[in-house]
Amino acid sequence: MTGNKGRAAGANGTGRRHAFAGAFVLPRFLRRQVRFYSALATGRVDIHPHVGSVAALAFLAATGFYGMQLGGHTEAVTQALTTSAGFALEDVQISGNAETSDIDILGQLGLDGSTSVVAIDAHLARTRLMQLPWVTDAQVQKIYPRGLSVKITERQPVGIWQHGDRLALIDARGDVIAPLTGARHADLPLYVGIGADHHADELEARLLMHPNLRARVKAAIRIADRRWDLRLDNGVTLSLPEQDVDAALRRLAEFDAGRDVLSRDITVVDLRLPDRVTLRLSEASFERRKKALAARAKAIKAAEKNT
Repeated sequence: MTGNKGRAAGANGTGRRHAFAGAFVLPRFLRRQVRFYSALATGRVDIHPHVGSVAALAFLAATGFYGMQLGGHTEAVTQALTTSAGFALEDVQISGNAETSDIDILGQLGLDGSTSVVAIDAHLARTRLMQLPWVTDAQVQKIYPRGLSVKITERQPVGIWQHGDRLALIDARGDVIAPLTGARHADLPLYVGIGADHHADELEARLLMHPNLRARVKAAIRIADRRWDLRLDNGVTLSLPEQDVDAALRRLAEFDAGRDVLSRDITVVDLRLPDRVTLRLSEASFERRKKALAARAKAIKAAEKNT
């Protein structure tokens, strides 16, 4: 009996495959979706009564968010929502700034009474602060729920660069920081001429080896962007050579030892020749020397007559 039933079932299955041999068969990955939508269309699937409301709200929210993005109102809406939720910015801690005012920093960040801590982009805020002339580095950190920490690193001016009638502060690399305003940095050395800003660091490095001379330098004049003239605090000018500046400064130190030449009545100390130091007297000193030489010559003649 079992064998007969098995053969009968096999015959029926074979008959059904032959009967639907020409029918279309859906791929396996589509069958579940088709069965679900068929059941949904015939009412055999139960839908929660609030699904439609939730879907409508989700659609409206997505539409509103898309509209805010198109209209550029996302930041304003975020600011308003998070501010009303208790994240309004109330405490801004600024440190490290000596040349940049707090007002300039706050203005660069675009902070106002409606700013929210949540909506602040710390990376964008740092990028904006780096655009300030004195700022070389900045750190911006949000302190929840209502605080912001701003740490500034500023450039250090080492001199004043004069080009034409313009005066600007420069850093150790010779980069211009900002125009000179007021007398706050008036005691810094003055670098004059084309190329003086870019070669100031080289001269500064050489003068560090001669601190006594460096303390007396009030201006460094770049001549034809090839060499320097140094103007001292008493008006004496040191003419440095184009090459071997270190050797010239050592030669001056040896020549000046015990003589205090730089404090005498001279106008120029010329160090451009490698085998000598040339001095130029002032007009008054020249006249005195001329009179002294004339008096000496007269005294010699008088002595010769007496003999």
